[in-house]
Amino acid sequence: MLVLRHENAVLRRQLAGPVRYESADRLWLAALSGLISRHQWREVFPVAPGTPLAWHRRFIAAKWDYSARRTRTGRPPTTTALKKLVRRLARENAGWGRRRIQGELARLGRPIAASTVWEILHAAGIDSAPRRTGPTWRDFLTAQAEGIVAVDFFHLDTVMGRRLYALAFLEHGTRRLHIAGVTARPTREWAVQQARNVATDLGMRIDSLRFLLRDRDAKYGPSFDAVFEADDMNVIKSAPRAPRMIAHCERVIGSIRREVLDHVLIMNEAYARLVLDAYQRHYNEHRPHRARNQRLSEPHMITGLGDLTDRLLQAEPNARRRSTRASA
Repeated sequence: MLVLRHENAVLRRQLAGPVRYESADRLWLAALSGLISRHQWREVFPVAPGTPLAWHRRFIAAKWDYSARRTRTGRPPTTTALKKLVRRLARENAGWGRRRIQGELARLGRPIAASTVWEILHAAGIDSAPRRTGPTWRDFLTAQAEGIVAVDFFHLDTVMGRRLYALAFLEHGTRRLHIAGVTARPTREWAVQQARNVATDLGMRIDSLRFLLRDRDAKYGPSFDAVFEADDMNVIKSAPRAPRMIAHCERVIGSIRREVLDHVLIMNEAYARLVLDAYQRHYNEHRPHRARNQRLSEPHMITGLGDLTDRLLQAEPNARRRSTRASA
């Protein structure tokens, strides 16, 4: 016992601050205190006699204060999902005030006070009055996108280094892609024929299109423009060396390169046409688009992807044999 007391004294001299006890230490010391008379506590325990009694009083007070049964006072907090919905309704409907947003949420089964709607909009920096700042450029261009189609050429190289050219059309509103054709000699006559093919494929949808965006490439020509002008479409040419003026079409060409051409060896023109045709179906029928809230261009034409892969695998040996015969 003397040795233990001396070791305890040596350890306490090495401590820089006061000794801190955990709840288990306090319980253990309080239990042992009942085995020793109070006048001997100072010699045995490192705490004063009133300390275990204070611990016991705090324990009893915490046990009977019913903190586990207490509930938060006041209104329940507004959920994050509801706040996002309020902000979305305000941004997408510039003519709605806080009362209209409150009514729409009540109709959706999300009751909320008009003052809460105001607080959410105010915290997000959105004016709660109708027609806050007018339509933004994004809203304006989104509304006009349904009547715009863009066109642009892009190139691809075969295994033997032969350069091929393809013509791509993109409908801005639906993000529907049309790869008109592939050729090694893109003449004006060839471009006019591809324009006629695309106009035929559009069918009745061409009545909703108003503008055709293209660059100033000499391969288009007046006859190319006349195909679309016959359907009451206005041909708009981009400024010289300004690819961002047809940025949507440039972006989809970049997607074609990153998702297909950078991973496939093109054997010849026929195989290039097959690969691009398969990617066109995938882009229109299976690939979600962020500009359309992750929806598809043609959601009613969903088919399996396995048949596209099988067609490519079956066509590659045939294309390789045709390329070998052509080189011989």
